[in-house]
Amino acid sequence: MTDAATADLLDHWRQRCLATLAAALPADNAGTPLPAAMRYSLLGGGKLIRPCLVYAAARAVGVPGPATDRAAAAVEMMHAYSLIHDDLPAMDDDDLRRGRPTCHRVFGEAVAILAGDALQALAFAELARIDDLPSALVVAMVGRLAGATGGEGMVLGQALDLAATGNTLDLGALETVHRHKTGDLIAASVVLGALSTGQRDPEQLQALEDYAAHLGLAFQVRDDLLDEEQSTEVLGKRSGADRALGKATYVSLLGTAAARAALAELHGRARAAVARFGDSAEALRILADYAVHRDH
Repeated sequence: MTDAATADLLDHWRQRCLATLAAALPADNAGTPLPAAMRYSLLGGGKLIRPCLVYAAARAVGVPGPATDRAAAAVEMMHAYSLIHDDLPAMDDDDLRRGRPTCHRVFGEAVAILAGDALQALAFAELARIDDLPSALVVAMVGRLAGATGGEGMVLGQALDLAATGNTLDLGALETVHRHKTGDLIAASVVLGALSTGQRDPEQLQALEDYAAHLGLAFQVRDDLLDEEQSTEVLGKRSGADRALGKATYVSLLGTAAARAALAELHGRARAAVARFGDSAEALRILADYAVHRDH
């Protein structure tokens, strides 16, 4: 596939995911702003990278189908929930997300918390609606998402990140934080994509896990470089915000040059991990390229 063809395919997948998301959201209720807050955060103009990873992994091992649509929607719901909560005053206390006021700035903290809670539950409901795969496989998908996002996954990473504020971390500890906080949901996205096609080949799944592990860290290294280098207009938050909060970053531990070198190494390892899939993994390789070259 050419780069242009891959870009068209990714846009097609985004549109499929957006349609599934819109259909899954609850109807507006005049008695509460909760549905509006959910919609505001879920359909707020993100790049839908995690849903695209679901589709790209499905394409690497099979054909994306209706189960893939629901898996893609589920991971985006889970991601949106995590961003709502991460932006709260008790967490990162951010005013902007994707160039717009954060959910709690628009709807208030209480509604924002509830919107995040509702999106988390809706993610599992969306997976439970899959009816074109064996029930045992659907249960496995639900379990994979739960494991990646709960107290041994993404939420653990968030807790470790909070605990690390103002403390000195070495590189291994920093990687542990981000493998959970960022990497676990990325890995789940890739694995759910493969499972959504009915494929459960252990060697294929391990190759995808390896790809996702390198990609998840690459995302965070690039985030740290951007946080250090870019302006408020690009990031939608304070330049150097993590440093200002006393958080360890790849840049603070390694320096800019070494962080860039680490990013390049992770990029190469991610691409190499899916070499076995040949041309069918081109979208996965394009997404790895995006992770290291994005400017926001």
